[in-house]
Amino acid sequence: MLRPLVAVAVVAASVATPPAQAAPTGSQGIGVHSLTALVEGMSLEQKVGQLFVTYVHGQSSDEAHPGNLRDFGVATPAEVVAKFQPGGVIYFNNSSYDNIDTPRQIAALSNGLQAASRIPLSISTDQEMGIVTRIGAPATQFPGNMALGAGRSTADAERAARITARELRAMGITQNFAPDADVNSNPANPVIGVRSYSSDPALAAEMTAAQVRGYQGRSLSRHVVSATAKHFPGHGDTDQDSHATLPKVDRTEAEWSELDAPPFKAAIAAGIDSIMTAHIQMPKIDPSGEPATLSKPAIDLLRENLDYDGVVITDSLAMAGVRQLHSDAEIPVLALKAGVDQLLMPVNLQVAVDSVLAAVRGGELTERRIDQSVLRVLRMKFLRGMLTSPPVDVQKVDSALGTPEHLAAARQIADRTITAVRNDAGVLPLAAKPTSALVTGWGETTSRTLAAALGGTALPTGTAPTEAQITAAVQAAANADLVVVLTNALSRQPAQQTLLTRLLATGKPVVAVAAQNPYDVAHTAAPTWLATYSYGAVSMQSLARVITGEVTPVGKLPVAVPGPTPYPFGHGVGW
Repeated sequence: MLRPLVAVAVVAASVATPPAQAAPTGSQGIGVHSLTALVEGMSLEQKVGQLFVTYVHGQSSDEAHPGNLRDFGVATPAEVVAKFQPGGVIYFNNSSYDNIDTPRQIAALSNGLQAASRIPLSISTDQEMGIVTRIGAPATQFPGNMALGAGRSTADAERAARITARELRAMGITQNFAPDADVNSNPANPVIGVRSYSSDPALAAEMTAAQVRGYQGRSLSRHVVSATAKHFPGHGDTDQDSHATLPKVDRTEAEWSELDAPPFKAAIAAGIDSIMTAHIQMPKIDPSGEPATLSKPAIDLLRENLDYDGVVITDSLAMAGVRQLHSDAEIPVLALKAGVDQLLMPVNLQVAVDSVLAAVRGGELTERRIDQSVLRVLRMKFLRGMLTSPPVDVQKVDSALGTPEHLAAARQIADRTITAVRNDAGVLPLAAKPTSALVTGWGETTSRTLAAALGGTALPTGTAPTEAQITAAVQAAANADLVVVLTNALSRQPAQQTLLTRLLATGKPVVAVAAQNPYDVAHTAAPTWLATYSYGAVSMQSLARVITGEVTPVGKLPVAVPGPTPYPFGHGVGW
């Protein structure tokens, strides 16, 4: 049911422009006059509410949670929404917020939160796939971005995004904070890595545009979501994590235009609804030292250089990268002055809202500036059918997720992402399925998933195996006809290198697998190296099919791999 505040304007907008003519967010059409009338009818408090996307605590809209009392002064998620009337809510699956359990639970939470809001919420999450995945099975799981980059198929990337969007929307989630459009040009990057498609700007741009098309579709469908390209101007050349500090990127504007801008430019051309900022300094673009989130010169790269008029949203305002130079009261005002539209997860929502209201009433921000951002937010909601969507059907959500068709697509896509980097000893493909495979190394769940797929035994040794664990693995290898060693961050973990070297010395056939960052393959003398880029079950099952010869590897390195044994971008072997 439409809320009274939005009913008239949205119906008028829907009549004014048929869904088939829906244009990208950056257009100036589509019910703008009706949406403008809606904005004009809102109070200042309602407008400012639309500028915020907040977290809530709990899995049910009417669940009393001490976290909500502590952070918002009310007990339940629905009361948080009713009190602040935010533009959006974000879901997490961690113990801090604990919003995610089952698909039905998520759908019911979404319905409850929407019922508490006068203007329909954008309900968001970070379902990038790969290492950043908030909702696990039974939702269909796909390999992450770098795996898709290795597969080189824009059709696969678009298909994965389209399925993910359909399943998110079935749970009442209307915005995905994906794709990650960063170009991972720094192999030491601790926060992006395999979240990026590639170190090559052109490949990253192609894949970004494909996923935007998949997430958003071409109409006001209730099976699509708003996509969000992140992290502008580009977080790919950092060696620090903006969750913990304020990284610096020493790009000139010309270098940025060549290396970091192409994926964002491609996203805009594909009609991206929203772009998320990065908490990084770019001193050659803004000498003030402000993080890009608060930097008008940085946001002007987006607004003026790339001609983007869609929603700009901050990365989380709880991150250290944005909080080092200013107070939590100053940050929202500075972000809006820089050209941002929505403010994600302020540490104290009441303080943030009050600071923006005070800035408008005191003349530091004009109400016209607020209206500009509110109109962008409402336009995004209208474009993806958020303003007219009925509650989701909780009874049907289970049948919409993890369907046989979706799971088959995930399997086919994953099969095309595995990269054979080295096969010097001709170990692969196996002539026959191993009768006693040993899977050891990094990753408890990952090792057991692969072992089950191979019909073998798992002996996980963790990130930093002890001498006792290494000895146990060597002893177990004596009874194996194949040894698979999973690695993660091998260059920084000498004990993992020792494990692999000791297992190679047994004389058993050994397959080394970089289960996350492909940069591992440049280290140790293992004659057989594969890269999966993702360690989820769908990738491990594809890996097993490659090892046993059921699938021929076609993936190509989407990054250049430096190190003792370097490999160029695009390298890959087959058989």
